[in-house]
Parts: sequence; structure tokens; C-alpha cells
Amino acid sequence: MTAEVAPRKCIGVDCDKNAGTLQCPTCLKAGTDSFFCSQDCFKKSWGEHKTIHKKSNILSNLFTPKVVSEPDPATGLYNPFPSFMYPGNLRPVYPLSPRRTVPKTIPHPEYAKDGIARSEQKFVGRNNIKILNKEEQEGMRKVCRLAREVLDIAAAELKPGVTTDYIDEVVHKACLERDSYPSPLNYYNFPKSVCTSINEIICHGIPDQRPLEDGDIVNIDVTLYHNGFHGDLNETYYVGDKAKANPDAVRVVETSRECLDMSIDLVKPGMLFRDPGNVIEKHAKSRDCSVVKSYCGHGINQMFHCAPNVPHYAKNKAVGTAKPGMVFTIEPMINLGTHRDRTWPDDWTSSTADGALSAQFEHTLLVTEDGVEILTARLPTSPGGPIPMPAAEAPKTEA
Repeated sequence: MTAEVAPRKCIGVDCDKNAGTLQCPTCLKAGTDSFFCSQDCFKKSWGEHKTIHKKSNILSNLFTPKVVSEPDPATGLYNPFPSFMYPGNLRPVYPLSPRRTVPKTIPHPEYAKDGIARSEQKFVGRNNIKILNKEEQEGMRKVCRLAREVLDIAAAELKPGVTTDYIDEVVHKACLERDSYPSPLNYYNFPKSVCTSINEIICHGIPDQRPLEDGDIVNIDVTLYHNGFHGDLNETYYVGDKAKANPDAVRVVETSRECLDMSIDLVKPGMLFRDPGNVIEKHAKSRDCSVVKSYCGHGINQMFHCAPNVPHYAKNKAVGTAKPGMVFTIEPMINLGTHRDRTWPDDWTSSTADGALSAQFEHTLLVTEDGVEILTARLPTSPGGPIPMPAAEAPKTEA
């Protein structure tokens, strides 16, 4: 049963009417709620209302969003950013577990020690796209097969009550069992071995102590580093039967899945890297969804992220043409509401700006002489997979 929401009151001077959807643009940018009943009321109240902006700037300088709340005496859990204006209902649940370690016998990427991917920085702004030789292609096949195994192991553990920190532990152990380093760990100081993005989180969610709930959707983004190569993939999964019965959740998840499949159909020698975005956005819009513009697919090989960039939105200006031997990801992030995103104060977690649901799917792809090889392809035993849209409930009629 859905809780009834109390009517929002207009904050205009001497106004006791209910507010509409009109908001002060300055407050909206600052993440502050300020609703008015009409344009006239907003104009009439402007002289007094604008003083809030000055106070807000002063306070934000004195008290940053990174204020830590007191741990719950019973559980020890807490929200590390209690004064942050979260766009949706999800909240981080700290403390994070200690950073997991990787034995020295397993090869580490260059950033494992200090978080800095120096090789990637040398190529920022360049459009030189690496073409892998046969031996390098085989290295990518191997790491991508291992990455698929790890993702499937993690996905099999999903159920209500499980924490994303537990999923991180599962991923970490599975990587070590395959003599692989979990690529996200300490990549520009990311604290965990996998990204777990729940509900309104678009990407880069940090695993924590929040138990998954029946009705959640969660993306698990796995990357392995094995024998000098990275393999990257992700999928969004339904948690419990309530999620599969939620038409909005199914619409955004299945649309994202289909967007990836349709864009992969384009991949072959001669494809322009700007082309997948046109197909993705057209399909997303047909389902009344939007496409995130802040993040894109990327080249991947001995480097975690490199050229080419593969945007997922239409009319983009991406440079380059696919050639045999190139390896890159396509990973459309699809939202139910606005395409805009907002980053939490942890500097990683990216949320939809309006708190609406988001879903993502990703494969690592090798361009072949006559088409494409999906290096991270699903196996017959892989958990998850597409489901049909739930049947809409028939409208109730009064007797």
C-alpha cells in the first residue's frame, strides 16, 4: 500500500495555498526545495526569497555536505552525508568494510598502489585507437570469459536481505580464485572491488551495508585484470518478485537490455563510433525513457579505459571508425525520468537527478573481419535474462 503524500505548501510570502510544480531555478540548482503556487506569487516573494540564496552560500561554505552523522547505537550503522540533498530514496549505509587485499602473487595494475592510472593519462585527448594482434585478442578473450564467470557467481547470490558489501566480498574472492585483480579496486581511489548500483543509481555505486529489498533493481559492474588485460561487463537484475511485477522497473531494465543488443547489431568494420547512440536513443525514447549523456562506452585492453569513446545518445560528435582488432565496450545507461545525473559526496555514486529508476547493461566487444565477437557473452547458465512486461491491471469500476 502506497503512503499518501501530504500536499506541499507554497513558500511565498503570506501565502497559504498549496504549491504547484513551479520551483525557484536558483534553489533547484543548489538542490534545495522551494515550491510556489504560481509565477505571480514567485515574483511577489522574490525580494525576500532571494536572501535565502546568500544564506545558503554562506552555510555551504561553513558546513559541507560531507558531515558525518552519529552511528546508530544499536547497529553502528550511519549515513555519512546526512545534510546532502539526495535526489531519490536511496541512502548510503556505512561504515564500509575494510579494503580487501590482493596477494602479491597476482599481477596488479599500475594504479593498485596509489590509485593513478598513468598510462591512461598519457592518452587523454588522443584518438589513437589500439588494434590488438592475435595474441592480445586471445588475452582479451580469456579475461572476458573470467569476468563473465565472476558476474554470474555474484548475480546468483542476489536476494532480499543480502548486502552489496557481501556481493563485493563474493566478487573479490571469485577474482582471486581466477588469479585476477578486481580492476575497480583503488582505481582513482575507488574503495571496493565491484560497482553495485541500486534503483536510481546510474553507475559507480559503492558496496555498503544496506540490505537489498524485495522490489529493488541492482546493477553489478564487474571488471577483471588478468595477465595484463582488463575485461568489463555489467547487468541489471531484479531483486525479488516485486521488482519483476513493477511495470516501471521492467520497462527501464528491458529497454536498457534491448538498447545494448540493438547497438551491438551495428558493430562491424566501418561502423562510426557515433552511430550506436542514434539507435540507442531512438529505442529509449520509444519506451518513454531517456539516455544518460555523462558516461559512455570506452576502449579497453591493457588499459581499463582508453579510446575510443562510444556515446549512447543521438547526434553525438564521437570520432573514429571501427576496424578489425579494436576492442571497446557499449554500456547504455537508461533512465525513466530525466537524463541528467547528480554525484553523491563520495565523488563516485552517480544518481539520476530526479530520483527515477535507472538501468544499464554492458559488453566488451571485439571487432572481427566481418562483424563482432561479444567477448563477455552470456552463458546458457547465466542468472537473470530478459522477462516480459507485466500485464497492466484492468481499471477498477465501481459497483
